[in-house]
Amino acid sequence: QLRPHPVERMTHVVSHQHGVTVTKILREGKAEPQCWSFSYKQDESRGFLLEGAGLLLLRVLARRQAVPPDLVFPAIDAEGHLCTFSY
Repeated sequence: QLRPHPVERMTHVVSHQHGVTVTKILREGKAEPQCWSFSYKQDESRGFLLEGAGLLLLRVLARRQAVPPDLVFPAIDAEGHLCTFSY
């Protein structure tokens, strides 16, 4: 039997004139939260797609049953690093 083990994950994304700063916070149980912060330049984050917007885009593409060729957006992976989403 497993005991409950609460895990709280938060991602804060702040846009500023030089680019984007991403702060990831992880808290397991009653332990002190762990924080990581990453900054990306404006050129790297241009066209940035957040997770909620990506899900909405997937629904629209599925509804239209069409995906434009080479549809790629910069995004953040689960660890907070810059990656690309391609459809």
